[in-house]
Amino acid sequence: MRQIFMHRLLPPTLMASFLLLSACSSGNSHAKDTSNASQPTTQTSSQSDTTLVKTLQDNLTQAGVDITVTNALPTTMPDIYWVSFENAPAMFTDKSGEYLIQGQIVKLSGDYPTDITADIQSSLAKETLAKANTDDMIIYPATSQHKASIYVFSDPTCHYCRMLHKDIKQLNAGGIEVRYLAWPRSEQDIPLTEAIWCSQDRKAALTAAKLGQTVHAKHCKNPVQEHLALGRSLGVSGTPAVFAESGRQIGGYMPAKDLIHTAIEQR
Repeated sequence: MRQIFMHRLLPPTLMASFLLLSACSSGNSHAKDTSNASQPTTQTSSQSDTTLVKTLQDNLTQAGVDITVTNALPTTMPDIYWVSFENAPAMFTDKSGEYLIQGQIVKLSGDYPTDITADIQSSLAKETLAKANTDDMIIYPATSQHKASIYVFSDPTCHYCRMLHKDIKQLNAGGIEVRYLAWPRSEQDIPLTEAIWCSQDRKAALTAAKLGQTVHAKHCKNPVQEHLALGRSLGVSGTPAVFAESGRQIGGYMPAKDLIHTAIEQR
C-alpha cells in the first residue's frame, strides 16, 4: 500500500530510480530528475542573484568548504534558491545563504506533483551544454534529415552505454545526432577513456572499447577531466546520462525507437 501511495505522490522520484535501472552507477550519487516537468522556462544564469552568490560564497569559505558558487536562481518556493557550483552538483539555499539543502522539493498544488527546479535545471543544462566545445565530443551525425541532437555522457565499460552504442546506426537513421562526452565512472576507467579521446580515429577507438577491446594511444591533451566536471555540475551520477537539446535529462538507456521519439519531443 505504501508503495502505491508513494508512486502516486512522487512520480519524479520513482522515475529517477527507474533511470538508474537503465544506467551504470558511479561512485557519486547525485541523481537529478526532470521527468515530470512542464516546458522549460527562459531563466538563465544571467538572472542570478549576485548578492546571494557572494553571501553564500563567504559563508562557505568561512566554513572551510572549498567549492565555488556560480549562480543562485529563485525557485517557485518562497525564499528558496537553486544554487550551482563549479565541479559539484547543484543544491538549494535559503535567502540568507546560511543553509544548503540537498534533495528534491516537490510542489503539491496543481493537477500533479512537480519538481520545482525542473525548469531551472533544464534551462541551465541547455545553456551549459550549448557552450561545450563540440570539437571535444565524439559526434555521430544524423544520416537522414536531422531532427534532434542528444548529449550522452558515456563510460566505455558500462553495459548500458554499450547497448546504446549498438543502436547508433538506428538513432542516426532516425534523424538523431549523438554527441558523446567522456564520463569514466571510476579512476581505473580514466586511462582507457583518455586513450579513446587521444586516438587518431576516436570513433573506431570508442567502438573497440565498447566491444571490450584494448585501446592504445599516446597520451595527449584531452577533455576528460573537463567533461567530468561538466557532468558533475549537471548532476550526472551514472552512465549513459542522456540530455536533450532542451537540457532535459531523458535517460538512462532506452530502446532506439523510444529514444528517437523522446529526443525529438524534448528538443
